[in-house]
Amino acid sequence: MSSSEWLQKDFYKILGVSKDASTEDVKKAYRKLARANHPDANPGDPTAEDRFKAVSEAHAVLSDAEKRKEYDRMRSMFGTGGFRPPGGGRAGGRGGTTTFDLGDLFGGERPGAGGTGGLGDLLGDIFGGGGRRASARRGADIESEASISFDQAISGVTVPLQMTSESACTACSGTGARSGTVPKVCPNCSGTGMQTTSDGGVFAMTEPCPDCRGRGLVVEDPCPVCHGSGRGTSSRRMQVRIPAGVRDGQRIRLRGKGAPGERGGPAGDLFVVVHVSPHAVFGRSGDNLTLTVPVSFDEAALGADIRVPTLGGGAVTVKIPPGTPNGRTFRVRGKGSRRKDGTSADLLVTVEIVVPTSLTDKAREALEALRDASGDNGDLRADLFGRARG
Repeated sequence: MSSSEWLQKDFYKILGVSKDASTEDVKKAYRKLARANHPDANPGDPTAEDRFKAVSEAHAVLSDAEKRKEYDRMRSMFGTGGFRPPGGGRAGGRGGTTTFDLGDLFGGERPGAGGTGGLGDLLGDIFGGGGRRASARRGADIESEASISFDQAISGVTVPLQMTSESACTACSGTGARSGTVPKVCPNCSGTGMQTTSDGGVFAMTEPCPDCRGRGLVVEDPCPVCHGSGRGTSSRRMQVRIPAGVRDGQRIRLRGKGAPGERGGPAGDLFVVVHVSPHAVFGRSGDNLTLTVPVSFDEAALGADIRVPTLGGGAVTVKIPPGTPNGRTFRVRGKGSRRKDGTSADLLVTVEIVVPTSLTDKAREALEALRDASGDNGDLRADLFGRARG
């Protein structure tokens, strides 16, 4: 993106979000639009492809806190299309006025000026390219998805991904010109990609050249494959490492693994959304694993040592003390998922007392004897109605 394209582009409007939208709202809007307009879902549709590029550019800025802050600041300063220099723009010059050229802000060279610094360098930090290097363009971000098992999410896994992204057209090597020909320097802007217009008064506006659309080059004989855009699609297979402890729905960012940049610009980033299949026995609570274990009435009442499985396939012994109530949770240290610092979380074992659905005559007699022997416990629900009435 050239250093002044921000003047024409409203990234909030492109993504359909408000200016105070949260980062998560921005991501949700991007995912929805990216899926709907992805080239794979709309083969041969240039309108959808342009829309996909636009939402990728908008997401690259609004999803980054620092870039978004600078973008909002620049938009608030220049959002009306003009700039008033200190003192209301009336200083020096003939007739007490001076022509203020936005080209000066963007670091453009002019006679008697050093041609360095200026707003162009600042905007270059926002959009990933030098303020005066209008032809360089950062590659688009790519989003993909990976489905893994519960065990793989806990231990980490490397998964293969087939990626399709925008790249330089192979027929013209990204020039946009037919093989055997080369683009020519734009005669309107002399290759700068920008032009300055003035209303003859205080203001002058620097904007992308309409003839070359900010590229600085004009293609007279377009490439028949990319129709002069210089862009195509490429497919590549990648091995992506999913770290241990990843959660369902987590978004992993791989810097520089997205679409390649244009004319020396940096590559975009790859975002992988991970889907974790549920386990038949284990669950998760943060970094801890959870497990519900059935125990009998006598084990809960009298106490017992029970063996429970771990995710790795082994077993550990959990001591159930006498009088353990239903739903009590015991902690087994070091048998959970791996944390970011390399340590292991815990296994949380919750007991569930199982009530038998049928009894033998001997078992019934024993329970009746227990009930008779426990008669001095009183009515367990004696004050329930009183407390219910407040």
